[in-house]
Amino acid sequence: MTSHASAEQVHKQIASVLAAWGMPADLIATTVEVMVETDLMGVDSHGVSMLMLYEEKLKEGRLRIKERPLIVRQTAVTALIDAGGGLGHPASVMGMRLAVEKAAEAGVAVVSVTNSHHFGAAGYYARLALPRGLIGMVASSTRGITVVPTGGVEPVLGTNPLAFAAPTRRNPPFVLDMATSTVAAGKVKVYGFQGKPLPDGWVVDAEGRAVTDANFAYETLFGRDRGGLTPIGGTPELASHKGYGLGLMVHILGGVLAAASFTPLRKGTEAADEPENIGHFFMAIDPNTLRPDGRFEDDLDDVIDRLRATVPADPGKPVLIAGDPEAAKRSQRLKDGIPIPDALERQLRAVCDRAGVPYMLG
Repeated sequence: MTSHASAEQVHKQIASVLAAWGMPADLIATTVEVMVETDLMGVDSHGVSMLMLYEEKLKEGRLRIKERPLIVRQTAVTALIDAGGGLGHPASVMGMRLAVEKAAEAGVAVVSVTNSHHFGAAGYYARLALPRGLIGMVASSTRGITVVPTGGVEPVLGTNPLAFAAPTRRNPPFVLDMATSTVAAGKVKVYGFQGKPLPDGWVVDAEGRAVTDANFAYETLFGRDRGGLTPIGGTPELASHKGYGLGLMVHILGGVLAAASFTPLRKGTEAADEPENIGHFFMAIDPNTLRPDGRFEDDLDDVIDRLRATVPADPGKPVLIAGDPEAAKRSQRLKDGIPIPDALERQLRAVCDRAGVPYMLG
């Protein structure tokens, strides 16, 4: 069974838990905004369902919930932000907004965030560039070791997300938000909540064979030394080496550039309560520095119009543009509510009980 909660209810629920954990009110406001928008967009793996992981990391001492992000280095077109081991949402909003402000002045800007934690869905931050008419790009390293490289069965990479947003005039903006694995680890968790089998090629076991049982797959990802998510492509025959290379590129931008840790190298040497040091990368570009005002948007609109006019394989399913499914899901969930499967509800109730706050979602 699945119940539904309004965005306002989910907002209040997350805020109450974060407040009970001691997070400052202004950081709560930013974090909750990101998490609720993520759920509204249909990215169920990165919204309210993350509270269980955050609670676990808080208890371990790895999550410094009260810390504020600080700018530690900057030039006219770059900056480095130290997240202080806190949740990644406040530092990431700060990072993209700073990149946008610098790019509005200089045409392009890059901001890196170091010493961070999980930041939710990368697409949220890329979208922050759009109201100013800018292009936004986001890359992030990850803490989890869940992705096997092409030709291997030992996981060494994370899902390493990449997001890109570009402004338009007539059409909804282009917003790409993707993991560089075939699927995000959180999606496997969601399939487990829903009792659905995984498609072939999402996860492989210690022998490189496809795993379709979602619960066994999740155990493989987080409880075993062999097997894991596949890079985009799934198999060498379907060019998984491209996804493997793309995932490493994202780690270079989001991790190496920010002096963030690479978990396979750090594993076994870190203290039990050491912050996770995830890194993020934010870039903003003003297209008007290269094109006369509005020409970029006009040309992109023409491209999108042509793509939408593509003859579909299924007449009942028109060709979509990146960002369309999320926009449709957001509209639906604002009307019908955010789904809370029973398995998720039980876990959220337990988090609320331990935090000493009422459960508000049903």
